[in-house]
Amino acid sequence: MTEKKRTTIILFSGDYDKAMAAYIIANGAAAYDHEVTIFHTFWGLNALRKDEPVALKKGFLEKMFAKMMPRGSDKMGLSNMNFAGMGPKMIKHVMKKHNAMSLPNLIELAQEQEIKLIACTMTMDLLGLQQEELMDGIEYAGVAAYLAEAEDGNVNLFI
Repeated sequence: MTEKKRTTIILFSGDYDKAMAAYIIANGAAAYDHEVTIFHTFWGLNALRKDEPVALKKGFLEKMFAKMMPRGSDKMGLSNMNFAGMGPKMIKHVMKKHNAMSLPNLIELAQEQEIKLIACTMTMDLLGLQQEELMDGIEYAGVAAYLAEAEDGNVNLFI
C-alpha cells in the first residue's frame, strides 16, 4: 500500500484572496487524496474567527486587536484593489456570477474533507485571541506541531 501524500500550508496572510488561494489548493489536494493541514498564524487566524462577537474579559491591547482585525473570513480585505472595502464586494459579486465558492464555503468544505485546520497558539496569545472566538472543529497547536506535519510533507506552502 502506498503512503498518502501530505500537503501543508502556512496561512500567514489575512487577505481574502490569499486565504481563498490557500483553501482552493487545500481542497484540491484533499480531493487528490492528500492529507492536508492548514496552519493559521498571525493575520491568517482571521479566517477562523467567528462572525459574531464573543463577550470575553480582555486587556486594553487585546480589545484593540479584536476591534482592528476582521471578524470572520467573509470580512477580510483584498491584498490589492481593496478600495476601502469595495474590492471585496466586487470580487464576491464576480465569484457569485461565475458560481465560484466563497471563502466561508471553502472553509466549510475543508472541514467536510477532514482537512486539519490548526490555529497557532503562540500567535493567539500575542493577539489576545481566545478559543471561544474561533470556529468549532479546529485544532490548537504551536510551531512544533506544524513542523512535525511539514517534515513528511510532499508539498509545503507559505501563503
